[in-house]
Amino acid sequence: MRFQVRGILLLITLSAIVGSAHGQRSEIGFGLGTFNYTGDLARTYDFRNSKPAATLIYRSNLSKIISFRASFTSGKLGATDRRQPFTAHSSFNIFILEASGAFEYHFLNWRDDKQMRRFTPYMFAGLGIFAMSGVADKGKAEYSNVQSCIPFGLGMKYVLNPKWYVSLEFGMRKTFFDYLDNLSSIDSRKKSYNYGNAFDKDAYYFLGVTLTRTFYTIPCPTSPYK
Repeated sequence: MRFQVRGILLLITLSAIVGSAHGQRSEIGFGLGTFNYTGDLARTYDFRNSKPAATLIYRSNLSKIISFRASFTSGKLGATDRRQPFTAHSSFNIFILEASGAFEYHFLNWRDDKQMRRFTPYMFAGLGIFAMSGVADKGKAEYSNVQSCIPFGLGMKYVLNPKWYVSLEFGMRKTFFDYLDNLSSIDSRKKSYNYGNAFDKDAYYFLGVTLTRTFYTIPCPTSPYK
């Protein structure tokens, strides 16, 4: 856990140093979307488990194809097994607050003044931590409500005008944790095959649209005669 936190802080620090040194564009914005989940109650992504979520984002464009971003994302996360047969009718509904840092790679040289592309697909990956509240009774399980994750995914950006960008993004949060749904292993004497696998870790997802405003940092010229 300490390694994950230190890694995020190091990425943010390096981004600020590089961005200020090269006078790159920075962006600040917000987004709205949904959280979803896969784990012991939902083996595959199910849109019916979508819950509202929101994000705040700071982005430093280190070059025309590489960006770094720091973000805070929060929202509801939940699911139920009542739609599936042969289950014990379990459910969960929690609140998640996530802090993460990630690098973005843009597939097109979209800020090239000669080509004037207004859009680009991109991919991202980084490190994050998340905190949970509203977790049900842990029973015999003992775990921290703060855990680490690896966010990664794909998106599409579009330039509304030189100051405003809009993005559509889908990202997965790979966790090392099996109690998002407060379920892991179960009594092997119970014939339930839909959940309770302690070897499969839970994951959650963010699907949303973000709007960011661009700010320019232009280095002041200095006199060569000083």
